[in-house]
Amino acid sequence: MKLGIILETAEPEKAWNGCRFALTALKNGHAVKLFLMGEAVTCEGIAHPNYPAGDQLRLFAAAGGEILACGTCIRSRGLEETLEVCPISTMVDCVEMVAWADKTVTF
Repeated sequence: MKLGIILETAEPEKAWNGCRFALTALKNGHAVKLFLMGEAVTCEGIAHPNYPAGDQLRLFAAAGGEILACGTCIRSRGLEETLEVCPISTMVDCVEMVAWADKTVTF
């Protein structure tokens, strides 16, 4: 199955669960695309001791998961030069991901 996941939060536990869901789906043979929107573009930096969302995001990328991130959201936070795994994408990319996916989940 093709899964599109939209992550909109930087709240550590919710972001961690969204990234874990993405990684678990990928490991279970699904094609997965993760779109970071709003404050979620900062997830790469979440290093909470119980909910390390940044680590999960990097594991997802290392496992071959596709990450997209809202360029407007990245630029509005001045993060263009600091992100490693979050490429700048557009709303067109988000729409295309939703159209591509058999199911879309939002965290």
